[in-house]
Amino acid sequence: MLKNALRELVNLFTLEVLQKVILVLLIGVVGLILLRLLSALVNRMTRKYLSQQYSMLLRKAIQYTGAVVVLFIILSVLGVKITALLGAAGIVGIAVGFAAQTSMSNLISGLFLISEKPFQIGDAIRVGENTGVILSIDLLSVKIKTFDNQYIRIPNSVLINTELTNVTRFPIRRLDIKLTVTYSTDVTQLRRVLLEVAASNPHCLDEPEPLIVFTEFGESGIHFLFGVWFHKPDQLEMRNSLMQQIKEHFEAEGIQFAYPARRLYATELPPAPAAGPAPSAARRGRGRKT
Repeated sequence: MLKNALRELVNLFTLEVLQKVILVLLIGVVGLILLRLLSALVNRMTRKYLSQQYSMLLRKAIQYTGAVVVLFIILSVLGVKITALLGAAGIVGIAVGFAAQTSMSNLISGLFLISEKPFQIGDAIRVGENTGVILSIDLLSVKIKTFDNQYIRIPNSVLINTELTNVTRFPIRRLDIKLTVTYSTDVTQLRRVLLEVAASNPHCLDEPEPLIVFTEFGESGIHFLFGVWFHKPDQLEMRNSLMQQIKEHFEAEGIQFAYPARRLYATELPPAPAAGPAPSAARRGRGRKT
């Protein structure tokens, strides 16, 4: 029984079959190598003319299309009828399309995102509670890397239907700092100190000018907004240095931050009513059952 099975297996590996197997392997290996070379060449040629996002989409389109072409060539070598296969694939594709409506929604949303271009690779975006840098923009989803080094995949349909903030879209941004000082503070002195802080910080821009707005008279002090403009790569260094400078300058100029305070007033309590005579033993025992 075993000998017959081995004999039939050996008979299958004829010279013609071995030639087909070698040809298929050769087509697959050469096809993959050519696709990688073509993808790298396209990336190098379009780097100066296309954004990183469109260049990546073009490379993926070349890779997927080339992989399908190589697959059809291999099937043709193996003697598979392509026309019958395409007909069956069409029927299967319709069934899969009905079953994968979510994927189609993500695909259509991805096309809208590509045409609208609300962000690009390398931008920092905030979607709900997630904030991170965009790693890739695909037809079905967007991959981001959070600032605490987590990998998040966001479906394109979620990005279309959710409020999205592009944190680094524009080259300059404004940092708004809300401060509260005591009512005894000299407003002219306060304004002078803040302008000196902005002028001495190397990351703060002179144009547009710093913004100082008094917002309201609060319960414990004067509330105001101090806004300075900066280039987006300097955000972290500028925030830390500016906070430190504000504290140091306020201490040097005698400007005090306000904080919630409560005053308690002690009043003399009225005298307690005089205690009455203690009840007699007979009165305490009245009403008891014997």
